[in-house]
Order: sequence, then structure tokens, then C-alpha cells
Amino acid sequence: MSAVFDKPSFLQRAAPMLHGFDGPLAFAVFLLACAGLLTMYSSGFDHGSRFMDHGRNMLIAGMLMFVVAQVPPQRLMSFAVPLYVVGVGLLVAVAVFGITKKGARRWVNVGIVIQPSEILKIAMPLMLAWWFQKREGQLRATDFVFAALLLVVPVGLIMKQPDLGTAILVLVAGVSVMFFAGLSWKLIVPPVLLGLTAAILLIVFESQLCAEGVRWPLLHDYQQQRICTLLDPGKDPLGKGFHIIQGMIAIGSGGMFGKGFMQGTQTHLEFIPERTTDFIFAAYSEEFGLVGNLCLIAGFAFLLLRGLAIALEASSVFSRLLAGAITMIFFTYAFVNMGMVSGILPVVGVPLPFISYGGTAMVTLGMGLGILMSIARTKRLVQS
Repeated sequence: MSAVFDKPSFLQRAAPMLHGFDGPLAFAVFLLACAGLLTMYSSGFDHGSRFMDHGRNMLIAGMLMFVVAQVPPQRLMSFAVPLYVVGVGLLVAVAVFGITKKGARRWVNVGIVIQPSEILKIAMPLMLAWWFQKREGQLRATDFVFAALLLVVPVGLIMKQPDLGTAILVLVAGVSVMFFAGLSWKLIVPPVLLGLTAAILLIVFESQLCAEGVRWPLLHDYQQQRICTLLDPGKDPLGKGFHIIQGMIAIGSGGMFGKGFMQGTQTHLEFIPERTTDFIFAAYSEEFGLVGNLCLIAGFAFLLLRGLAIALEASSVFSRLLAGAITMIFFTYAFVNMGMVSGILPVVGVPLPFISYGGTAMVTLGMGLGILMSIARTKRLVQS
């Protein structure tokens, strides 16, 4: 009888929290985090405590992931509308009396200085997934129109700051929810083709403007400079084109197997700008080469496939849409960062997940992973 009244051990109490915790997803993140720590140790050699700070940010993101993973999707759904309303309200506050740094107004002081656009990376897919869950079984074209309006408002406010990188991430999250909710290919393909055609024409036309030094009225100065730099980085090799040129040199000099850990000359001679943040992929490529890049891409691919699998196995419309959108956010992070460092996309402020230094982005990633874990955990608990 005494055994009945024995207090359970710590492991016995913790077991329900770990039950259903998605092992493959956690393993993929662990490998990517290890790659991030190795790269940060090398690239941040002269940045004081940056390596330790990066490790601390990872621990905070890991703890946040664990906490969010304990919250069931039904509970997460109740945060959708309040979080969206607060996020959009803070974006309006930024537009009215926000803090300007380096020509961009992206921050607001609410007792502490925050960047509200980061909130929308999670709030946007939450809100749209909530909307389509409420409309389950009675979806009409007007529901997608309303969802588009919910998406356009924050994306427009973020682009006005201007912050193209974050706007792209929020836009991808929203469009992903709409696509997974059943938006017809007939409505998706024409705008995509129109956008690609416009982009090609813009590049052709912009190349002439860049050569002639003519100002393009529809773009901000910094946006036109980034396009001109992408088209011809050698035109200003010591100025605007320096980032792309040095990034491509570092990637190319890594060869097949890389120069070895802590042996990157472009990195350690400080030729790579922002080598611990946006351009850390160049530092990684120099030291680990093509083989290392393929391993890194394989890690991200496994993470994405696992996220999509979790979405397919989700037990509700809300969970399926949310998991799919968050997975596409991870894809966009990785694709845009690697693309801009490799010189195939314009330079925008998008970090490489788990590799780049940055506390805010790491927290956002931790929350996203926690939501995926929560959805996977709920499905496994139901099956058991």
C-alpha cells in the first residue's frame, strides 16, 4: 500500500512532457545548432563574447521551444486574434512615432525597445490558420479575399519601414496558409507568372538605368542600389558590391572540402563583412567547402520535410495550416540567405536559421519550432 502514496520521481513527472516530443525534428535542429556553434566560434573570433552570446540565445530559444511545445494547438488558436491585433497596432505605432536607425523606422519603445515586425512572423500564420479553421466546410472566394486583406495590411506597414526581408517572410507565411487552405492553382499561377515577367523586365530595364546612373522613381534608393549591385557587383567593388564579391570569393575558395575549421583566410583576415550575421554562410562555405554545404543543405531539407510531414499528419485544419506555414518560413529563411550570399538574390536582412547571430530571430525560430513540436506531440498523444 505504501507504494501507492510514494511521490513520483522527477523523471516520472517529466515523462508526460517528453511523450510524443518529435525526435527526428529535434535531431535535425540539434545538428544545425552544432554547425552554427562551430561556425560562430570561428567567424566570431574577434567579436568578444559573441560565441557565448550565440550559445545563450540558443539555450533561450531551446527553453522557449520546450515551453511552447507543451501548449496544445487548441490553446495556441486562442492567441491568434489578440497577437495579430497587438502586432498590427504596434506596426502602426512604429509608423507614427517609431525609432529610426540607419534610415529605417522599425522599432518602438513600449518600456523596452522592440521590433514589432518580428511578432508578425508568428502572428500572421496563426491568424490566417484561425480564420480558415473557423470557415472550415464553408469556404468561399470571399474568405480568401478577406484573408488577403489580413495579410496585405501588416506586409504593407513592414515594407513602409522599410524592411523587405521581414516583409518577404511574413508574406510567405500568409500565402502558404492560403495555399494549404485550398487556394486554387488557377489563382496562384497567373500572379506568379506576372510577377516573374515584371521582375525580368525590371532587371532588364534596371540594368540600363544602373549603367546610366538614372534614378528609378518606384524604388527606394537602397533598393535600387541592391538591384544594381546584384546585376554588376564589380561596378563598385569597394563599396556596395563589396559584400557580394567577398562572399562569392569565400564560397569559391572553399573548394570541395574547404580550408578546414578555423583556417578560413577571408574570414580571419576580416574580408567578409557581417561574417557572424547575414554573411555567415560565406564563412561556413570557406572552411567546410562544397561537401559541408551539401551537408548543411541536407540538414535544412530534412527539417523542411519533417515539418511538412507534421503538417500532413496534423489532427485539425488549424494545425495543418500552421505547421505548413511555419515550415515554409524556415525554407524562406534558408533559401533567401544562401541565395543572397551566393550572389543570385539581392542582399536583404534575412539570417541563416540556427547559424547566424541574432537574439530576436533565434527567439522567433524557437517559437516556430515549439509550435511544430506541439502539433506533432498532440498527434502522437492522440494515436497513443
